[in-house]
Amino acid sequence: MNLISYVHEQLTPKKEYPSFRPGDNISVSYKIIEGAKERIQVFRGDVIQINGEGPTKTFTVRKISNGVGVERIIPFSSPAIAEIEVLKRGKVRRAKLYYLRALTGKKAKIKERRYVAKA
Repeated sequence: MNLISYVHEQLTPKKEYPSFRPGDNISVSYKIIEGAKERIQVFRGDVIQINGEGPTKTFTVRKISNGVGVERIIPFSSPAIAEIEVLKRGKVRRAKLYYLRALTGKKAKIKERRYVAKA
């Protein structure tokens, strides 16, 4: 048994988030503490990668803000995350969507994954 992974499992609180994959458009609400005040800020964007496993697992969310690409790496085990909401499911064929960094406009748009109800 790996002692380090055992300690990580015992110390990290288990949070339930919706399942999402690279290409999905998500909204991450996280707490920001400024002095004595605490507020919740929402970061909406596309998941371009999910990295790691266990307590060190992270995901990267990318959005375009005023024509500039902004990426944020967020750990799954962060206590600052208030909520994660999946807005759209993306249809992609890669696990790491780094090619989106070079694209602008309609080229950077990810197609939506459609589900067909089986009878």
